[in-house]
Amino acid sequence: MNKEMNKYLELDDKKIEKITNILINYLKGDIKHDEAKQKINSSFEKITAQEFALCEQHLEDYKIDDNDLTRRIEEVISLVEDVLITNKLNLPEGHPIDTYLKEVKAIRDVLDEIRNMLNREFIKNQWLEIYDKLLEIKVHFARKQNQLFPALEKKGFNKPSKIMWTLDDNVEDVIKQALEYLKNDEEESFLSMQKEVIDIVEDMMQKEEDILYPTAMEMISDEEFVEMRKGDDEIGYSLIEVPPLYGNIDTKSEDMPNGELLKDLKNILVKHGVLEDLDKDRELDVSQGKLTLEQINLIFKHLQVDLSYVDENEISKFYSDTKHRVFPRSPGVIGRKVQNCHPKESVDKVEEIIRAFRSGEHDEAEFWIDMGDEFIYIIYNAVRDENGKFRGVLEMMQDVTRIRKLEGSQRLISWKDNKEKREKQVLNKYDINSPTLIGDLVKEYPYIKDFLIDLSPKFKKLKNPAIFKTMSKVATLDMISKRGNIQIDKLISKIVERIDKEKEIE
Repeated sequence: MNKEMNKYLELDDKKIEKITNILINYLKGDIKHDEAKQKINSSFEKITAQEFALCEQHLEDYKIDDNDLTRRIEEVISLVEDVLITNKLNLPEGHPIDTYLKEVKAIRDVLDEIRNMLNREFIKNQWLEIYDKLLEIKVHFARKQNQLFPALEKKGFNKPSKIMWTLDDNVEDVIKQALEYLKNDEEESFLSMQKEVIDIVEDMMQKEEDILYPTAMEMISDEEFVEMRKGDDEIGYSLIEVPPLYGNIDTKSEDMPNGELLKDLKNILVKHGVLEDLDKDRELDVSQGKLTLEQINLIFKHLQVDLSYVDENEISKFYSDTKHRVFPRSPGVIGRKVQNCHPKESVDKVEEIIRAFRSGEHDEAEFWIDMGDEFIYIIYNAVRDENGKFRGVLEMMQDVTRIRKLEGSQRLISWKDNKEKREKQVLNKYDINSPTLIGDLVKEYPYIKDFLIDLSPKFKKLKNPAIFKTMSKVATLDMISKRGNIQIDKLISKIVERIDKEKEIE
């Protein structure tokens, strides 16, 4: 039995064993579905989400293959559906689980829109708008995979990572296929897929609500949820506003009531050699030169390539916190087995790379992904010390879309902010130009966000806080103009006019 999970769930061991045995007998073919379900119904008045989760985890002790369990998970859940109960969670705003539940409701609202649209005349643009919203389920999954799963894995509950991640991918694949039909004007095929889309998304939301969240509430401490909330913002949110902070006291902040006490305690520990004082101005010896910890972090933050490092024990130890990350990361991946940071289908590739690097058979592996508008280049390097001993794997990832289009030679200075193009634009007193970040503009003139949304239907994505949070750091007015099919000079002129009008009102 999974002793690690038992530490956090105080359940009846005999009951868990009895449920598990029935599930095992069914999965091994010793009893039929109806017989197994009848045994469950006659033996138990109720089975809680936590009890089912523990039984599911225990199946690995009986050598039930994860692939087989993933394929048959619907059958397993159907065995207990008549007696499975879920306590309704009533949580404060900002609590990570409350946020997931709000997203589930928002995703279900989109499913309702799909149902309603099926009874109306087919209008492609309306369907595209609905699928723009449905695609935001990716953000919901990304936060779940990078924040919630790691917390559960630490408690011995790794089934969500092994099974639910694959199911998440299946959901995304079905949505992607339907969207392809829509974009290619295959109306009949698209409409015929909508029931499958609704069913598979609703099924996942039900699994999360009935099993994942109640079990997480039992196993994860409030202090861990406070820490989880801090990392959630880095990934963003799906179809909802950014939630309020959860937890009132930040013990790391010296501005809080206990800040001075913690500061004094730190000074005492440093003085007596218990704690090393890593002052931000203290220079550290690096392989070539001397850098402060602040300088090291700034270098990583400003690299034009995403870095991730996994140590020799296959534990994720570091990723670079750049503003342009190709794929989302959050603090939840740190300290986590690298195999649990990938969908099950790609784990064999990860393990093959580590094996080849560890044995010395290879030192480098490269991949590239064509994502339509973006071309992503990924390279893995074996990290070895001076004696050639394997010390881990360094992953480097870069969006090379623009680089692939370069031709000839550029021997003169070429400023990335394109000064010549900027000078051709309409000069204005607000110094708004093509390289102006949308986030900086909205911070200075908040009403510009709604102005842009009204200006073009293609700017409607700015309504979503998660998408806007990501775009605000990287999207320039030049990028925005291309998205909205509006010439950059005209876009800037319209923005300037709007600001002028607001100034007149003031």
